[in-house]
This record gives sequence, structure tokens and C-alpha cells, in this order.
Amino acid sequence: MAVSLQVLYPVTKGSTFDFDYYSKTHLPLVGKHMGPHIASTVITKGQSGADGAAADFHVVATILFEDQAAFEAAMAVAGPVVADIPEFYNATSQMLVGDVIG
Repeated sequence: MAVSLQVLYPVTKGSTFDFDYYSKTHLPLVGKHMGPHIASTVITKGQSGADGAAADFHVVATILFEDQAAFEAAMAVAGPVVADIPEFYNATSQMLVGDVIG
């Protein structure tokens, strides 16, 4: 069964997100370390909420893995990727790991 890792960067009071750094430096770092284990990725840059209000998230990164073993292999080498987060985001990110059911 495929496994999904979602990394969410909430908009909180005083939070900042450097999308230029994220796209030019962080994402290549993800590819370098975790890429061999990743099936696909979708990066969503927040624009607005459903009702037109401000977005609740700066970015949501969805990373898909073929199976649990691929996810575990990626996480085993993810240290530099996780350590890089404070370079572009000054708050606490959230992570959701789950089985892909649809």
C-alpha cells in the first residue's frame, strides 16, 4: 500500500515562509537525500481558504512513497532535510503520515 507524507507549514501569528529558498534550495535537498525513495510529490502554495479568506497554510508538501519500506528508507536519510526547515520557515511545521486509500 502506498504511503503519504504531508508536511504542512501553518500560517501563524508572526510566521514567515521564504518560498524562494524553499523552491531553489530546500526542494533540491529533498531530491538529493530522499528522492530515490519518492514515487511522486505535489507542492501546494497557499492562496486562500475555501471561503476566500487568507490561507491557513503557507505550503503543503505531499510526498508519496510506493510502500512503507520506501517511506522508512526515505526517513532514514531525511536528517539534513528536516534540519533545513528553519532556514525558510520560522514556526513549527506539522507532519501527517498515512496510508493512501484513494
